[in-house]
Amino acid sequence: MRKNFRASVLVLSLILAASACRQPQGSKGLAKITLQADWYPQPEHGGFYTALAKGYYQEEGLDVSIQSGGPYLSPYQQVASGGAQFGMGASDRILESVAEGQPLIAVAATMQHDPQGIMVRKESPVRTFSDLNGHTVAVQAGSSTWFRYLTKRYQLNDVREIPATMSVANFVADPNYIQQAFATSEPFFARQAGVETRVLLISEAGYTPYRVMFTTQDFLRQHPDAVARFVRASLRGWRDYLNDPAAAHAAVAKLNPALSPQWMQFTWQELRDGHFVAGEGPNGSQIGQMDPARWTTLYKQLLELKVIEKEFDPATAYTLQFVQAK
Repeated sequence: MRKNFRASVLVLSLILAASACRQPQGSKGLAKITLQADWYPQPEHGGFYTALAKGYYQEEGLDVSIQSGGPYLSPYQQVASGGAQFGMGASDRILESVAEGQPLIAVAATMQHDPQGIMVRKESPVRTFSDLNGHTVAVQAGSSTWFRYLTKRYQLNDVREIPATMSVANFVADPNYIQQAFATSEPFFARQAGVETRVLLISEAGYTPYRVMFTTQDFLRQHPDAVARFVRASLRGWRDYLNDPAAAHAAVAKLNPALSPQWMQFTWQELRDGHFVAGEGPNGSQIGQMDPARWTTLYKQLLELKVIEKEFDPATAYTLQFVQAK
């Protein structure tokens, strides 16, 4: 029976791999593309929803749908198995996935800097990551790589890690509570409850993954023109979103009514002020760009952490052919 089970899994894997290479036709003869989100619809996906709402994908001959994510869905597995042609993710997770044998490849950066970090109260004595020693930190399951990096770099031998919740309730109730957070989200809810915060960004510690859009090696090889058109429309959407979020926020609000206009405005402002999407380059020149040196540094950090145990060429995890600086 186990032998038959393995054979069934092999057949299923081949079917899924084949489906990932095909480019089905959508409405009006447009090439149908599914983009797997990394979370529920939110302003952090604003560039993609702008491109969708303003018809940029259609102009490129693509019929794009954005598939909602959530806490129990992996965009990496979804794309690798053929459940979507593109996914939203992070460059460290792409490297980890490639090391595990998933043929994924990043095709452009969505954010130059990850807004993830550690949130403390404004008056907290924790001013740097080194100050976390002796404290308890709430971290979500699956986020251990960057936290392992912090622990090793700052020799945090006296830190207690507990599971984080999808809320700031404990943070608001306990002045000493410290938790994982996105600078573009959780501080808003803490402020709504009357608590001012600070976020220690992981990028400030030298751990600097990109947020990326990615596909599979097979889909890229079979449909390079479709990838080029998808990247072009998406980056156009991100440029527009940073200037005017109205179209994206209207679309996101319909899909995720839990989002308030105030929350979305806060996130958009933080994305702009923090240069998360555009980077520090003039006039948004860094939007979508990726630096091979940063990929190599991140790869070496993952090796040192033993998150990646077998060496490979990190350049196989990304391509610059769609984001060469103009």
